[in-house]
Amino acid sequence: MTPDLRCYVVTSGTERRTVQTAALAAGAGAGIIQVRAKTLTTRDLLSLVLQVGEAVRRSNPETRVVVDDRADVAWAAMRARGNVHGVHLGVQDLPVRDARALLGPEAIVGYTTGTLDLVRSAEPFADALDYLGAGPFRPTPTKDSGRPPLGIEGYPALVQASSLPIVAIGDVQVDDVAALAGSGIAGVAMVRAVMGAEDPAAVVSKVIAAFDRER
Repeated sequence: MTPDLRCYVVTSGTERRTVQTAALAAGAGAGIIQVRAKTLTTRDLLSLVLQVGEAVRRSNPETRVVVDDRADVAWAAMRARGNVHGVHLGVQDLPVRDARALLGPEAIVGYTTGTLDLVRSAEPFADALDYLGAGPFRPTPTKDSGRPPLGIEGYPALVQASSLPIVAIGDVQVDDVAALAGSGIAGVAMVRAVMGAEDPAAVVSKVIAAFDRER
């Protein structure tokens, strides 16, 4: 089953507030929470992933939890029967088919792109993927991809070139969602707009409402 990609939240930080914010986002209807904590050791990342997974499960059992980059950590969390459902991979991570073999047919596996060439290059293994992330929408200090920003106008060509649903990422704000939804994408990924919000649940609710109005 295709995951609900409309509002896809990427965590930041490693403290209790990270876990709490993820739970609030899930409770408001975020379809996916991606746990991103690139500075943690493997064991500490696993601990954080399990904490987020449990908090999300209590808040909204329908929300899916994935791990940024680390298929091994996702596998360990799933083996521990944590509320963890897959991995989001970049071009330098474990190859997609290997991650799929490791995590199994029911896992969620996403993959980062951001140019037409990268989207096209993912087609040969699209059968092993559930969605593509594509960005940056606009420049962001959260992650320097080295790719030029796509803007609204950059997404229709990517959507047409892929057999997979595409999620926009890169400093997406609530006011951008309606126009992005109209470009054909399946959802938006947010980091700071949710993780730094005074009311994360309200942000998520607004994103979902904006997306649904355009569908």
